[in-house]
Amino acid sequence: MSGGLRLLLLSALLVFGCAANAKEKLNILFLTVDDMSCDSIGAFGCDVPGTSPNIDKLASQGVQFNLAHTQVGNCMPSRNVMQSGRYPHNNGVEGFYQVKDPDYPILPDLLRDNGYFIGIKGKVSHSTPYHPYDWDIVLEPDLRKNQRDKDSFYDLTRKGIAAAKSAGKPFYLVMNINDPHKPFYGMDNKQNLIDDPLKPSRIFETDEVVVPGFLPDTPGVRLELAHYYSSVRRADDCAGAVLKALEDSGEAENTLIMFLSDHGMALPFAKTAVWHHSTHTPWLVRWPGVVESGRVDDEHMISAVDFAPTILEVLGIPEPKGMDGHSFLPVLKTGKQAGRDYIIKEYNENSGGNRSPMRAIQGRKYSYIFNPWSDGERVFKTATTGTIAYKEMQRLAAIDPGAAERLRLFDYRDPEELYDYENDPDALDNLINNPEVKNELNRLRKEMENWMVRTGDPLLPVLRNRENKAFKDAYIEKVQKESDDRRASQRKSRPNVQKRDDLIEMRLPKSASAGNSVTVQIAYTVPKQLGTQKIHVTIKDGAGKRIDRKIVEVKGNGTARIEFSVPQMVANDSVQFAAFIGKDYDVNLQHLNSIKVKVK
Repeated sequence: MSGGLRLLLLSALLVFGCAANAKEKLNILFLTVDDMSCDSIGAFGCDVPGTSPNIDKLASQGVQFNLAHTQVGNCMPSRNVMQSGRYPHNNGVEGFYQVKDPDYPILPDLLRDNGYFIGIKGKVSHSTPYHPYDWDIVLEPDLRKNQRDKDSFYDLTRKGIAAAKSAGKPFYLVMNINDPHKPFYGMDNKQNLIDDPLKPSRIFETDEVVVPGFLPDTPGVRLELAHYYSSVRRADDCAGAVLKALEDSGEAENTLIMFLSDHGMALPFAKTAVWHHSTHTPWLVRWPGVVESGRVDDEHMISAVDFAPTILEVLGIPEPKGMDGHSFLPVLKTGKQAGRDYIIKEYNENSGGNRSPMRAIQGRKYSYIFNPWSDGERVFKTATTGTIAYKEMQRLAAIDPGAAERLRLFDYRDPEELYDYENDPDALDNLINNPEVKNELNRLRKEMENWMVRTGDPLLPVLRNRENKAFKDAYIEKVQKESDDRRASQRKSRPNVQKRDDLIEMRLPKSASAGNSVTVQIAYTVPKQLGTQKIHVTIKDGAGKRIDRKIVEVKGNGTARIEFSVPQMVANDSVQFAAFIGKDYDVNLQHLNSIKVKVK
């Protein structure tokens, strides 16, 4: 055999071997939704019919965990638990800030080191301890499409799978669906009704919804819930598009799917807390050939901290030291695993840097909650106070003592809470002072203390000194000061950019027409030393709410023509434009705002 022929044969064998190896390795599709309560899904007992046909179908194809929870009731800390396998006090992501130099690997690191192609769509800056993280591919939608568009999810899923195939690697694809995060379908950020072009396959009316027991049943709450459930259906549309793209790719039979929500709905007594509805998540696993279809697990308590260890054991990748979670692979394979009788939840800080540390231990029946920040004076700060539901709670509190007590609990909490979730899933009756459950309270307190010891939770001495108000107050003041100092340091460290006024010029249309396209021109002069720059252009309605944004890359001199679609209805019958040049707004070189343009 000649040397050239031998080299050709060797190359062919290497290519074939690489392709075969990629095919043998299991793909992982991690599919999430944003701010969706577990009982919003039909398979998990939703009282509103028709919210989730695609997710229900997925449930019928694998195992459904009815006792699953995430660790945290807000996004960035919750998602970092999933990718790190560590509780927030151990991975450092207790709030919405970056951990630049983590001393631990996250799941994407470990998978890439073992030959996986890693990609992500949505929640990119919230899914890793620091950003930008070096994903193999970040799947961004066509700028002419919205982040909540099912067709975009289909296209991007196909793109991610194709990129992995081109690389000759199995994939770990994280597809994060934005719905039903606020603003809900047909609403803006202030709960004003709008003409939303991205309509779900079914729109729910106020008389169709069932109001959960933890919220008051009023017309306003029903309106907000109708838009929430319409957003749930739009999330289901996007999930269906992702699953269809996987099927069309030919990779479905070699792909393990895990589906869940990062936490509960963005309404009071759910998101940004540690009650049952704050963290109860619709966790589904489809694994062809391993997990039998239609299985329902009502026994094992799994939680988000177990996600990374489970994926590693499924793939036969050694688990690094320091992970707090435990693989539930035995449950997937045999339906049995001891030691899954309770889960621990923790909350520390909101997106505004306000510290309100909480811990909860939840078993199949009872849950104990520790709120060391609660002193009857501090008011809990959370985004859910901007909802219609919260405003309705305030209105009712002025005329109804029972409603006033519910509002007090939400705003101020109690230092300790104990609930019988088997009989009271909406946490309406705090049993903390009930002598009949004192033994259960003591048992759960001790279990929580043991967990704090094992995981090095800094709240351990606070729990042990829970009757000492001065001790608790000193701790809360300390951690709040740390948060305030960190945020101040971040503000000071922002780059001092030399502003310009000669790089871009905006040329407006004389008018715009409802339901049609409109073009704004940006003339640019970019000096050679600035290289290629990005121009970000936004169209807003007459009230200043963003309708759409587009980004173009430019260099040298020229004119960019940016086309937008004008909605059929816009506030104040006008639109306006904004533009800046630079990588992002914090480091922009020049920023422009336009006058209002009349919409005819």
